[in-house]
Amino acid sequence: MSFFARFSPVRAIQDLRSYLATRPPYEIVFLMLAMAATGFLIYLFARNDIAPPPYRADIIYVEQWPMSRTDAEIRAAQKIDQKVKAKRLADQQAQRDARRAQFKKLDDTLSKWGI
Repeated sequence: MSFFARFSPVRAIQDLRSYLATRPPYEIVFLMLAMAATGFLIYLFARNDIAPPPYRADIIYVEQWPMSRTDAEIRAAQKIDQKVKAKRLADQQAQRDARRAQFKKLDDTLSKWGI
């Protein structure tokens, strides 16, 4: 307890009271407002009401092919996969175009307002 031999909490509080007594009242008010705002922000960060999203593992399934697969079977599978890929790319492009149209509409509106 040699720490309290050099530092007395009672003397520290008395020293703080004597310092604050010499300050003008508006400084005390602003000090309290600053402490309240800081405490409120710390409370908001410490509260953390948002639950983390549930963990979902990304499982990647790999197709297994027999060793006896012929080149014709490979080409037939590639043609089927190409149709699926083309459809997926068309959907992505449609979504991209729709998003681009939304941004263009917003940009035109902002340009009309002079922003």
